[in-house]
Amino acid sequence: MRRILVLNGPNINMLGTREKAIYGRQDYESLCAYIRAAAVRLGLEVELLQSNYEGDIVTAIQQAYGNFDGIVINPAAFTHYSIAILDALKAVNLPAIEVHISNIHKREEFRHHSVTVAGCIGQICGLGFAGYALALEALAVYEPEEA
Repeated sequence: MRRILVLNGPNINMLGTREKAIYGRQDYESLCAYIRAAAVRLGLEVELLQSNYEGDIVTAIQQAYGNFDGIVINPAAFTHYSIAILDALKAVNLPAIEVHISNIHKREEFRHHSVTVAGCIGQICGLGFAGYALALEALAVYEPEEA
C-alpha cells in the first residue's frame, strides 16, 4: 500500500471561515474527511498535516524521505516565496503534486507564480477539494521515469 503525505500550509485550517467566495463553506475537517475517503477508495494510506509554520512543513518533507511514497502539498501562501520548501522537496526527491483549492492564475498577480512547483511533478489548481483526490489518484499510479 502506497503511503502519501498530505501537507497543507498557512490558513488552510481556516477553511469555512476565510474568504468563502474563494474557498467555499466547508471547513478543514471536511477537507480531511474528503481526503481520507479518497485515499480509501484508491487503496492508499495517508497522513495529513497542516501548519502555519514554514519550518514545520520543511521538517515534515524531510521526514517523509524513506517513510512515504509521495507528497500532496498545498503550500498556500508559501507557494509564492518559499525556497526552503522548494529545496526540501528537491532534497527528498519524492513525487509531489502541488494543489490549490482556488485557481491561483485567476487571482492577484502575485499569486500567479509558484516557487514550490519546481520541486513537484505537477500542479492542480482551481478544482476545490477535488484537486486533492486527483493528486492522490495520480500518485497512486505514478511510476518514475528511468534515469
